[in-house]
Amino acid sequence: MKKIGEILVDKGKVEKTDIDRALILQKDNGQKLGKILLSLGYITEKDLIEALVEQTGIKAIHGDNFPEIEKLNKIEDLSIDFLMEKAILPLKRDETVLEVIMADPFDFETIASLETLLNVEVIPYLGIESEIIDALKKVYFPEQAIDETASLGEIDEDNIEQLKDLASEAPVIRLVNQMISRAVEMKASDIHVEPFEKVLRIRFRIDGVLHDIETPPRAIAPAVISRIKIMSKLDIAEKRIPQDGRINLRVLGKEIDLRVSTVPTLYGESVVMRILDKGSIKLFDLGKLGFPPDTYRQFEKLIKKPHGIILVTGPTGSGKTTTLYAVLNRLNSPEKKIITVEDPVEYQLDGVNQIHVNPNVGLTFASGLRTILRQDPDIILVGEIRDRETAEIAIQASLTGHLVLSTLHTNDACGAVTRLLDMGVEDYLISSTLIGVLAQRLVRVVCKNCRKKVSFKKEHLRDFGIDPDRLGEFPEVYSAMGCKECNNTGYIGRIAIFELFLIDENVRKMILEKPDTPKLKAYARKMGMRNLREDGFLKVIQGITTPEEVLRVTQEE
Repeated sequence: MKKIGEILVDKGKVEKTDIDRALILQKDNGQKLGKILLSLGYITEKDLIEALVEQTGIKAIHGDNFPEIEKLNKIEDLSIDFLMEKAILPLKRDETVLEVIMADPFDFETIASLETLLNVEVIPYLGIESEIIDALKKVYFPEQAIDETASLGEIDEDNIEQLKDLASEAPVIRLVNQMISRAVEMKASDIHVEPFEKVLRIRFRIDGVLHDIETPPRAIAPAVISRIKIMSKLDIAEKRIPQDGRINLRVLGKEIDLRVSTVPTLYGESVVMRILDKGSIKLFDLGKLGFPPDTYRQFEKLIKKPHGIILVTGPTGSGKTTTLYAVLNRLNSPEKKIITVEDPVEYQLDGVNQIHVNPNVGLTFASGLRTILRQDPDIILVGEIRDRETAEIAIQASLTGHLVLSTLHTNDACGAVTRLLDMGVEDYLISSTLIGVLAQRLVRVVCKNCRKKVSFKKEHLRDFGIDPDRLGEFPEVYSAMGCKECNNTGYIGRIAIFELFLIDENVRKMILEKPDTPKLKAYARKMGMRNLREDGFLKVIQGITTPEEVLRVTQEE
């Protein structure tokens, strides 16, 4: 029989070093390897169940397939304490056979005890421990669910010593660790912990959209928030001002960096944790971001220019940093020196000199940019152009023979010119240095497991600028349905839609006349620029996303 550790390594769930670490712990406590990997947070219960099924061939039953609670009978000869301790959920019983779901169906001693006590043959199935426990609570305590955090008692939010003690209690540690593990497993980008008057609300941002997660009791909010603050090395006594920190963890076999931000609200501190997976840098391939072939060829030609400024625009969370890192990955070579100034440095790039902005010690985008010009770079990335000073130094860097990449907060590509003019940057400087602007948004990719073909709705066609009366037959597109694979959202992952504004000689002359955005856009459209909604339409027709999703993230022209 293949070892459980080998199966997990083959499936890519853990590294060999993780198994070695767990084996060392196994010598000390004698627990099963899977249980140790689970407690270390290297794998999920689902990962372990799948590996055990492959190893043993025993059938697994997940919570979604449990019988209705009303159909699960209590067995009077078995105490709830025993069932909870052993994580056993009785399914069916007749005169000779008892079918059960067990977290450990290889606990032959317990199975033998059940057979002797009940005078039946026990048939075990594999199950996830937490799902078994939840089902048992609903069967035996339908009126009130048992919550292990109830044992924490009354919490005084102003008693710092009590908060420190509670933050070290096993139920609170377990709850916070499970919350982070679940967020990583669901591929969330952010965790929101928000205390309100009567509830503690926990939400995950998955593929750009917030989803409510099952919430713990409001009473333990101070303990949970204190636990997060201790993990991120923040002052738990300070609740009047915002604080920022970070947590480095190994979760589900991945190195995870959590950027923690707290802010005081009416009912306590609200906490947001941005999840950065250090291993996802491998995904930054320019060719896999979603560029249409023609836009990709134009953009690739643009980034190979020896000097000039290329801007990527869009709101927060539109994937600008990912695109710029993909560009750096493409341009990174031994003969080029690349320096970045970022706030914060989100991912570490091999061979790239990255500077973390720190305004507290006077290291701003402008001062950092001014300094790195003396470091003899070839390519410079400025995390964001926020003010005139940073813009003008970036322009000077471009004029002295550097390729400068940066981001700007504008709604579309052509609006970048107007934004720079509004900052007070001289028109002739913009005209002589800006070579291209890429606007982008992220749209969710429709789940291939549950998507359903439907006809394009007439109102959606109009929103995309297409007259439905001129169409004989409406094209077929996909609609998002929702299934277990996509957490019932209908979507898995995201892809970018783009709008590329190329600066040619005519645009340079127009910039000197301080044009408004519509005038620039009219010229760019005349020259063949595809706007964000049109690029999204291409992805709808290709079956990548849905009309509703593109319309959600784009605005009408």
